[in-house]
Amino acid sequence: MPFNQDTQTALPVSPIRSPQAWRGFELAGDASWIRVFSESEINELESAARQALLSGKTTDDLSRQDFALPTLGNTCREWLQELDRGRGFILLRGLPVESWGRDISELAYLGLGLQMGGLASQNAAGDLMGHIRDTGENPDDPAVRLYKTRRAQGFHTDGADVIGLLCLQSARDGGESRIVSSVSVFNHILETRPDLVPLMFQPFHFDRNDEQAEGEDPTFAIPLAYYDSGKLRMFYIGWYIRDAQRHPSVPRLTAEQVELLDLIESTADQLALDMDFQPGDIQLLKNSTILHGRGAYDDWDDVARKRHLLRLWINADDVFEDQGNVVKAVPTKRGVTSDANLLSER
Repeated sequence: MPFNQDTQTALPVSPIRSPQAWRGFELAGDASWIRVFSESEINELESAARQALLSGKTTDDLSRQDFALPTLGNTCREWLQELDRGRGFILLRGLPVESWGRDISELAYLGLGLQMGGLASQNAAGDLMGHIRDTGENPDDPAVRLYKTRRAQGFHTDGADVIGLLCLQSARDGGESRIVSSVSVFNHILETRPDLVPLMFQPFHFDRNDEQAEGEDPTFAIPLAYYDSGKLRMFYIGWYIRDAQRHPSVPRLTAEQVELLDLIESTADQLALDMDFQPGDIQLLKNSTILHGRGAYDDWDDVARKRHLLRLWINADDVFEDQGNVVKAVPTKRGVTSDANLLSER
């Protein structure tokens, strides 16, 4: 795990000013974060996806070299730079997923992801492509990942540098995507409750959701905020912290820690940007500077129309100026490492 308490700099005494410190209400009428695919880009992507399909390789076996993207390959690098040095998020719009069908849509999305970096495992089974849809499981079971349910999901981070979501089908009602700058959340806490800021740099216990390896602790402890290359980074999944309280070995949360968790979530709710996520949209987030969440939703009765997103976890260390998130999954077909087994809830 890359976090090292000994390397951390002194706590800030003034708000952080950077393009990453945006607030949702300032961007609600601004479409500069939406980028529409051109016809030539769609054709290039479709051609590469069809060639990959003809190769007969599985999703796990395909590599960057299997996708000929002479134009979009360079464009993907530009997107990464925007994620790293700009606001930390982009919405790409206009992929014809309905006419393409599932196979071509999945391969086209995979090809874009591979241009941006190494794909990381998203769970203990080693899945590189995550399918986000309701499977009818019990959302009250701590071992059930919330992305398999229709329940609302609070603001949180995942386990890679870049989190990508492709919308194949939207819900009948609800399920809106919500994002917020974790830098702006931090700034608000610094300005309004500076007494709570030191707690953000102290370890909290996170539940492993019963996916720990044999002999491994059911939780692990890391701070919510840390510094990398002089830049603030944040890791947060509030319900994992609260779920960890079910383990007798975990220290009880103090009143101040509970207050901090509540303040992070209420602040995120106030500063969030809500997105109208349409079929064919790809949302790219820099995980360490963006918290994301989702509203509850009602789904269609028709199985073919049910809400369905595809998720990629992408590690982009060769482009990002910092090392991304403190908990990071690794590119492997055998599953995630123990330190990275903190699983996403989108």
